[in-house]
Amino acid sequence: MRSLVTGCAGFIGSHVADELLKLGHTVLGIDDYSGGFHENLMPHVTCWGGDITKPDVVKEMFGYGPFDYVFHCAAYAAEGLSHFIRRYNYANNLIGSVNLINAAVNQQPMVKRFVFLSSIAVYGDAQPPFREADIPRPIDPYGIAKWAVELDLRAAAKVFGLDFTIFRLHNVYGERQNVGDPYRNVIGIFMNKILRGEPLPIFGDGQQVRAFTYIGDVAPEIAASADDRRAANETFNLGSDTSCTVFDLACKVMITMLGRADHPLECLPHREEAREAYCDHSKAKWLLHTDCTTTLEDGLARMAKWVHGQKLRQSKPFEGIEVELHLPPSWKKVIA
Repeated sequence: MRSLVTGCAGFIGSHVADELLKLGHTVLGIDDYSGGFHENLMPHVTCWGGDITKPDVVKEMFGYGPFDYVFHCAAYAAEGLSHFIRRYNYANNLIGSVNLINAAVNQQPMVKRFVFLSSIAVYGDAQPPFREADIPRPIDPYGIAKWAVELDLRAAAKVFGLDFTIFRLHNVYGERQNVGDPYRNVIGIFMNKILRGEPLPIFGDGQQVRAFTYIGDVAPEIAASADDRRAANETFNLGSDTSCTVFDLACKVMITMLGRADHPLECLPHREEAREAYCDHSKAKWLLHTDCTTTLEDGLARMAKWVHGQKLRQSKPFEGIEVELHLPPSWKKVIA
């Protein structure tokens, strides 16, 4: 079995690639290294350095096929920032995905299944717990792009017979996460701030509710779905059932990293985001027998152990903000 993994040097993509190797797949990947790192790659993963927003690059990459499966893990997953980088968001998260879908259909023989990592951002400010049967109503450009790709995959399945599986993930964390990124992945941001001796940023009152999902619970499920007939042309919420507030999360991260919960906080103005966002996972449990049971405390401990063993990282500020109106002041400082 030959599988293509996009974003293979990134956080989720590298873990999916590892799980595919365990299942006996030959794994080739592509990554533009905007958020990934070469050290995330296992020796038996061949990674093509390239940009999926360029059709010629994708076409050339598929020349190393044919691929049985495509695992599309690459994305610029900065929900809040996506309001201010709309063109960049759609180029990376929508147009890049369409380039891959075109190539998967054009390949002879056609790709057997296209596995797409979507997001619960497609639900927007709907009433949780979100269920797959809910009508998506995304409230940010990131969620809009993910929903558009989901629709495009359904159209490609109907017209061309391209099988797909869609996973709507949420707040995934763990080893290899880019903790230097100042715009996304709140657990990584909190851990990095503690290492730097800086206060933890809290937007609004910190009572936003989220469910945080350990990477070791979802990567094996994603990899195993490709040749599982029960997953054909289906959409699944995938992640943890246990939710908590962002403020409680900050305290848990402090205790994990420092052994105490007295690290300073930085209270920032409220930003536009869903107040509560968590999912019902009954469908994945019933059809795929998924088992996301790692507690937040155990997952944080594993991630913290990894973080303490890494060199301190500071990602470069995002270059190319397209809309500055209502950009959170804390992000303006990062960009400056």
